[in-house]
Amino acid sequence: MNFEQILQRAKDGDEWAFEQIFMMYRPLLLKQAIGDQGLDEDLYQELSRTLYACIQKFTI
Repeated sequence: MNFEQILQRAKDGDEWAFEQIFMMYRPLLLKQAIGDQGLDEDLYQELSRTLYACIQKFTI
């Protein structure tokens, strides 16, 4: 299954597909949420919510 198919399934509410996309982008989310004092869990959660919103709004 290619990325476009997984993205469409995620947009349609498939939790497995969303999890696949989330796992692809998790390293980037973690990298962006780590600061001088370690992992900012609130920022990580906000970035995760933003990824979810982007998946929902993305036009294929």
